[in-house]
Amino acid sequence: MKNIQISLLFILMPLFSVLAQHTFSICAVDTLTGEVGVAGASCVDNIMAPGSNGAVIISSIHPGKGAIHTQAAYLPANQTYGDTLMNRGYTCRQIIDSLLRHDAQGDTTQRQYGVVEIKSGHATSFGYTGPSCPTYKNQISGKNFSIQGNTLLGAKILDSMEARFIRTNGDLACKLMAAMQGAKVVGADSRCAPSGNSSLSSFLRVACPQDISPHYTLNLVVPEGPYGFEPIDSLQKLFNIAHPSCASPIVCSATGWMQNENDVWKSDVFPNPSGQHVTIRIAGDAEGGYTLEVFSVEGKLVLKKQTKNRQELVISKQEVGSGIFFYKISNAAGKGSKGKFEIL
Repeated sequence: MKNIQISLLFILMPLFSVLAQHTFSICAVDTLTGEVGVAGASCVDNIMAPGSNGAVIISSIHPGKGAIHTQAAYLPANQTYGDTLMNRGYTCRQIIDSLLRHDAQGDTTQRQYGVVEIKSGHATSFGYTGPSCPTYKNQISGKNFSIQGNTLLGAKILDSMEARFIRTNGDLACKLMAAMQGAKVVGADSRCAPSGNSSLSSFLRVACPQDISPHYTLNLVVPEGPYGFEPIDSLQKLFNIAHPSCASPIVCSATGWMQNENDVWKSDVFPNPSGQHVTIRIAGDAEGGYTLEVFSVEGKLVLKKQTKNRQELVISKQEVGSGIFFYKISNAAGKGSKGKFEIL
């Protein structure tokens, strides 16, 4: 199946180079925690390839190193080349300079890049916007972040994202979510103005240094919804479930991550993804029972169960349908766990 997906990417490459205009996005790092994060939205659906489940094909996180966005007239070969350069230790400026010299199609005028990295506790960033990218287009690079956009309503979209990212208190995840809220303007991507929303799809991802791609500490993707659907609102709902308080930041550690003191249970889901049902196994004290809540990618509560003294719980396709889901388990004392699963 993996080989089939790779083949499809190259078969559809001409389509991607036209459609994959990730309109506004931000990549950033936290020099204190070593976290790397990305977020963005577009008036083109994130579901661009079988199994990609979102922005993975135009945005890459390198835990403990940095992140790269290659958007506007996207080419998979350019993204892969940029990833190779980051893995080799190239600087942000060197990565973009080399991408411009070795463009897969020999035309950099429609490309847009944002790169951020962290080395020895220091952050750098760099951006590039080709002159033929759809207007309005621009990029803003700060010490630890790079914001870029095209096909925008105007300069105020990127300016608002920057202001919210800089001024928001909290961890990297909270600052990225704030930046996305700064772009929640009707027609932020001008193609979406007729439907009365900012975009069609959105994503937000944060990785601790010890994370192994693609299993990130925070991995939220909102695909295209119905007419008038606002994906940044849905992203915020998912964010509130996965990271309920910016007063309790994600804590990266040598053995993984802990969001806050209430997230004390370990839970595993298998098989994941599944065709019919998944089983959630809880490594916590189930005495007295707990509440299980399941949310869709739009943040809608699709299942709620009260369960007593059980370490395993089965969720069927008949109960929630097909798609990507987020779950939250909690007991009366507020102790619990969170996770994600997919039913095909």
